[in-house]
Amino acid sequence: MTEEIRWGIVGPGRIAESLVPDFAHVEGARVTAVASRSAQRGADFARRHGIGRSHGSYAEILADPEVDILYLATPHAQHEAIALAAIAAGKALLVEKAFTATPEGASAVVAAARGAGVFVMEAMWTRFQPAVVALRELIAEGAIGEVRAVQADLGVAREYDPADRLFALELGGGALLDLGVYVVSFAQMLLGTPDTVTVAGSTFPTGVDAEAALLLGYADGRSATLTCSLRYPTPGAARVLGTRGWIDVLPRFHHPETIVLNRAGAEPETVTRPQTGRGYAHELVEATECLRAGRTESAVMPLADTLAVQDVLGRAARALGVVHREDPAAL
Repeated sequence: MTEEIRWGIVGPGRIAESLVPDFAHVEGARVTAVASRSAQRGADFARRHGIGRSHGSYAEILADPEVDILYLATPHAQHEAIALAAIAAGKALLVEKAFTATPEGASAVVAAARGAGVFVMEAMWTRFQPAVVALRELIAEGAIGEVRAVQADLGVAREYDPADRLFALELGGGALLDLGVYVVSFAQMLLGTPDTVTVAGSTFPTGVDAEAALLLGYADGRSATLTCSLRYPTPGAARVLGTRGWIDVLPRFHHPETIVLNRAGAEPETVTRPQTGRGYAHELVEATECLRAGRTESAVMPLADTLAVQDVLGRAARALGVVHREDPAAL
């Protein structure tokens, strides 16, 4: 591994446009290439962001010797096929959430990564936000006692458009994979893997989920009450409830700057931890440092957690009659 970690971008869409500027805050990392199935789109992206090379296919960037790790930001259903090919080529991966369209796809990618000893991490930026790091530290110190329940919501009102990726079943559209992944991952981070998943919701005419309310149950009585929606807006708040108090994560909880600690008999304590750049720098630093250190997984966002989250999302989707599939022809 070279001292400088060389990054490639796969899928120059909206999320990549937002993320790439944050490399300015990542020491020892540089974006050296971008790949798109549209050569013109890739070239335009490279020009805007000062990237040296653009590739007109995903296969080309997998063969690029000047790339150590790929940021995979294509639609969800394309992740499995591209990730498996990247792992076979020896490329490390930061895979945008949702990790894959199905639990089976996630299992295949994780098995391949572990078998090859290749670093792979889900790009769940929430876990690396300084305010969320402070939240975990307070909980570890026993500030609110034992965590017994988590509440979180994330919803937006989007006009139904069957031509939009969000409403396209074949691309992994729907509220669960785009927004539900945040609330489920947040709960999983604090409570672990649930024993039961109960869901209520509705679907759009294209077959993707429009909204979902999830109740995650644990054998010892703990619970998570979670909501995601493309049909209506929500505050985007979260609350962590313990035996001696609670912590509010102020909107929007998936990239917060402020949390409020509430304890019986004490005034609320506000903790503010601003993010660096647009908030993506923290996960980029984690992946870069893991790769430089020769680690194959992140301790903050381990693959076991990704598998657990994908399983919950898959169970919820099936309960609503939503059938996602991976795209084997993504390359």
